[in-house]
Amino acid sequence: MKTSSSIKNWEIGKTPSALESIHQEDVNIAIYERDISKLKDEINSLLEQNIELRAKGDIDTILGELTQAIKPENYSLIIEDIKALLHLFNEVSQAKSIRLLLATVNVNMCRKFHTDVNDMRMLCTYSGPGTLWLKEDNINRDAMNAAGLNEAIVIDQDKIQQVETGAAILLKGALYPKEGTRAVVHRSPTIEESGQKRLLLRIDTHEFMTF
Repeated sequence: MKTSSSIKNWEIGKTPSALESIHQEDVNIAIYERDISKLKDEINSLLEQNIELRAKGDIDTILGELTQAIKPENYSLIIEDIKALLHLFNEVSQAKSIRLLLATVNVNMCRKFHTDVNDMRMLCTYSGPGTLWLKEDNINRDAMNAAGLNEAIVIDQDKIQQVETGAAILLKGALYPKEGTRAVVHRSPTIEESGQKRLLLRIDTHEFMTF
């Protein structure tokens, strides 16, 4: 039997196929590292707009709302990128319906390390610091269950992991439909005190999400 210290709970790759590993028993975070430098101008423009778009339904419905919110003539590259990520998420999750959030964020969304009450989530930080997450051997799950503070949940603060800007990641949640699943422990980066902004894309399966 594997112990928490012997479990590799992550998979990182330079191709979209890295995301498929989320269905492996031990993996609860899959990271697809990407170069998004060609999107820089469009990302910077969206940051100035303080956008907040929420959409739900099938991919065509969501893309329709997206192209109403950000015009294709000005944002063709990022629209194509979001379209590709929607299709990747749909292929891996097999979700019948999807929820999307595209937002400029200048507050601390979630300071505490936690697990999501859903089955699967995709995140991409287009600008700003990426999501923080923990390897399995750096988690005190007893402290989590007792609603402990970050200082109690994280065994070694120096070993907190951070996703690179632009990477697309899949997070396994507590409702992932396989017995014995351990949801990934993660939190948002702290940005409010520094005045930083993030441009965040979040994609969820509709069945388990409300917002």
